[in-house]
Amino acid sequence: MDTIKAFNEKLTSAEMGKLWTTYSGNTLAKCILSYYLQHIDDQDIKRVVENALNLSEALVENIKEIFIQENFPIPMGFMDEDVNLGAPRLFSDEFYLHYLKYTSKAGMSIYSMAIPIMTREDIRDFFINTLNSTVNLITEVNNLLMAKGFYIKPPQIPTPEKVDFIKKQNYLNGFFGDIRPLHALEIAHLYDIIENNLTSKALLISFSQVAENETIREFFIRGKEMTNKHIEISSQQLHKENLPSPPLLDHLVSESTISPFSDKLMLAHKIEMFSMKIRSAGNGASLNGRRDLVGMYAKFLTDIGLYVQDGANIMIDQGWMEQPPKAIDRDNLASKK
Repeated sequence: MDTIKAFNEKLTSAEMGKLWTTYSGNTLAKCILSYYLQHIDDQDIKRVVENALNLSEALVENIKEIFIQENFPIPMGFMDEDVNLGAPRLFSDEFYLHYLKYTSKAGMSIYSMAIPIMTREDIRDFFINTLNSTVNLITEVNNLLMAKGFYIKPPQIPTPEKVDFIKKQNYLNGFFGDIRPLHALEIAHLYDIIENNLTSKALLISFSQVAENETIREFFIRGKEMTNKHIEISSQQLHKENLPSPPLLDHLVSESTISPFSDKLMLAHKIEMFSMKIRSAGNGASLNGRRDLVGMYAKFLTDIGLYVQDGANIMIDQGWMEQPPKAIDRDNLASKK
């Protein structure tokens, strides 16, 4: 990114919020990717992980520059003490690619949603550049996944023979009656949710192996079991149509029980990524036309929402939950008179 120019216009709440979460998320990414680079044999994969780390480091420095210029307190985020670079290998090289695809999707969601609501030219340009860089990264990741034979493509369906229109309301059936086959968008979002959950489950397995705090360890185990159930339910929807679903990634986690990351970092990471699942489930629900899928996504949203809330409560109890920028509490000010 080019050097930040001086702007007289103050940051809006949207700009503060998006910069704040991007800064925090990329300080976390720096810790994780730095550890990955301590245990990596495949030179092609190493280059992609290095590119991802360089991007996160650049984003952190650019946002820090903006915050200093605006006299905005630099968020604590995650630091050197949140990663143990000397810990044994916890993941195989292949997992790093699946992980980068998983987290790049989350980043693209944040950055693409930021662009339309940024009013300052420099901040908008920052997120446009950040989104473009993340698109380039996930393209590089996908290309390497395919080249290495690790990429499982979404299921193929026949090309339509002609343009057609829906003629009956039973198109919406899902629980009873004449249930139509899944359409392309429904398949795409089921596949996406399964793919995300496969990486999430492997990450939860690893975190549950190495977490020091018993409450946090049990939280990860609960998340692993819930995620596995969501994988099974989503996969069944594809299997009913004789469509394949991607395989588990559990075998890409080693047997190590020595943690490379602080409990704080691991807990915050899973809260953040489960929040991404809420967006994914909401997108899936909005683009489907069968009542059974609506019910499935509603159940997922309930499960995930309760899990994220419980995780946030643990973070607060531990004194780890950093406060995002907030509006003035007018009622509190009035009560002091």
